[in-house]
Amino acid sequence: MKIKVAVAQESPVFFDKEKTLEKVADLCGQHAKNGCQLIVFPESFVPGYPRGFTFGATIGNRSKEGKKHFAEYYENSVDLRGDDGVFLEKLAKEKDIYIVLGVTEKVVENGSLYCSMAYFSPTRGLLGVHRKIKPTGTERIVWAEASGESLITFQTKVGRLGGLICWENYMPLARMALYQKKVELYIAPTADSRPEWTASMQHIALEGRCFVLACNQFYTKSMYPDAYRHLIESEEENMCPGGSLIVSPSGKIIAGPLFGKSGALLAELDLEDIRQANLDFDVVGHYARNDIFNFSVNGQPETLDEKETSS
Repeated sequence: MKIKVAVAQESPVFFDKEKTLEKVADLCGQHAKNGCQLIVFPESFVPGYPRGFTFGATIGNRSKEGKKHFAEYYENSVDLRGDDGVFLEKLAKEKDIYIVLGVTEKVVENGSLYCSMAYFSPTRGLLGVHRKIKPTGTERIVWAEASGESLITFQTKVGRLGGLICWENYMPLARMALYQKKVELYIAPTADSRPEWTASMQHIALEGRCFVLACNQFYTKSMYPDAYRHLIESEEENMCPGGSLIVSPSGKIIAGPLFGKSGALLAELDLEDIRQANLDFDVVGHYARNDIFNFSVNGQPETLDEKETSS
């Protein structure tokens, strides 16, 4: 089966949920017209990855200004179970496209924010949400962490979808949790624009014998609203140069890495390439050595079959 995908290396309208969602809609429309069946967006694309922010937090103290910024960030974060989710479900249906969108998600039930990756189907709407199981460094100031229930995969008409966010991809057991579900399209939204990220994505494709769609933002200091510019004075102008790429199950780069500008990577992927690559190596198949190793994940759900659950 062949599918056409788009990886969107774009810039959000920082801290403005409504305008960024409008941008998501415009981009989905463009790529749907080009025949794309799946479009992937970067980590925390809505309302933007808060690079350079401290939220006024030091050990033992939080500033009034930092608390104000957190409240603004919370207000512009995405409620996937509310109107924001309805908007995105309608978008996927109208454009007949699968959407994987990186958001800062607010969960009204517990008041927390999560760095999340939301999966939308043109027929089922919101398939589910992966929430970052370990925010990196000072991300933990604003993002809570999820558990095994967030290590999800979906069997869809365009293949089996799953993935991890940014430095979760450096957690071998988290990757293995997805490999054991036979993920085919491994989605890796990130805020890591280092050249070394490219090698990591190639390794994951080789290890999991899956296609890897790695997506980052392109963002410069001048794109920040004036109200927040003083918070990032020490940052370089080119704060996040990108580095998005698409990798084959044999570890070959199909598209990208894209650096230094906004844009989109388009590619036609043949899922048969996965089967061929498994002849050499299958991390949960003939290379697994289940007689030696045991692996289980607490709370990980079964793969959701879109056909079984569609209404």
